[in-house]
Amino acid sequence: MKLAFLRFPSSLALVFVCALLVPFVGCGKGRSRAQEIAYVSAPQAILRDHVAAVYQKTGVVKNGERLEVLEREKRFVRVRNSSGAEGWIEQRYLVSQSVYDGFQALLKQSQKYPVQATGSTRHDTNLHLEPGRETEHLFQLNSGSKVSVLKRATAEKNPSGAPIRVNTGKSESAKAMAPILEDWWLIHDPGGNVGWVLARMIDLDVPLEIAQYAEGQRLVAFFVLDQVTDGEKKVPQYLVLMTEPKDGMPFDYNQVRVFTWNVRKHRYETAYREHGLNGTLPVTVSHENFDKEGDLPVFVLRAKDEGGNIIERKYKMNTPIVRRVLAPGEQKEAPIARRKRGLR
Repeated sequence: MKLAFLRFPSSLALVFVCALLVPFVGCGKGRSRAQEIAYVSAPQAILRDHVAAVYQKTGVVKNGERLEVLEREKRFVRVRNSSGAEGWIEQRYLVSQSVYDGFQALLKQSQKYPVQATGSTRHDTNLHLEPGRETEHLFQLNSGSKVSVLKRATAEKNPSGAPIRVNTGKSESAKAMAPILEDWWLIHDPGGNVGWVLARMIDLDVPLEIAQYAEGQRLVAFFVLDQVTDGEKKVPQYLVLMTEPKDGMPFDYNQVRVFTWNVRKHRYETAYREHGLNGTLPVTVSHENFDKEGDLPVFVLRAKDEGGNIIERKYKMNTPIVRRVLAPGEQKEAPIARRKRGLR
């Protein structure tokens, strides 16, 4: 006996098959759209059961938490967290998956940058995806958080494009000024997050015995080259980078000093000083064997020449003497540095 539905018109047969398969595949209709994900960019936010002014709290979400987006209504979003709690949250407390992915890419990229200094946050601070006050941010650091400084950049303080004007006292009444630039640091925090922070929000952990000789210059980075023994204690010797005391300079640093410890006088002295560098980070510090001189601390500076090319400059320290190490075929420059005794 033949099945009856085989004699149905082809269109009716298709409808019959779809009816059988709806519970499994939906027959191409009513498919759920791809899941939208968002992340919490505030330190903490409340989930509410209604968008209205009067509501019940249904949960609390924290900075960096991953949420599933269920629904949108004006400036509110209904979300679900990993524990299943659902509720409405203001859109301004969330960032998209693409922003989160951007931070992950920045984290991967930052792994090739050596640490240039350590410091602490001066206030509660946002980590930005790019330098700039109006750029996307996700993670937040509390005041006093320890961070590692990796890289420097500059950004306009007023990126909206509105001109900054000053009264000239003349008939034209105002004159446009150049954009104000601010310094930003790329930092790494103990929680494994990376982002850009306004440089003035970070206090570098430069040792006081070295910082007091900054002579009005801004300390950019510092490195321990080695240690010497003075009695029963080990005393570090430092490489310090400095720059002009203002933001927006075209170089990361333009001055270098090496501080060595005088065991006889029990004090730091300037063993080496160099000015006029168009320096760019990073600076690297290591050790290298120099035959009769033995294993010595070595540091490599990177500076731009007149054509804008980055040239590496290698130095060795055989305490208390610091000398340039020339690459094969490299010509010795006219000295613009000098070795000094004592701190002045």
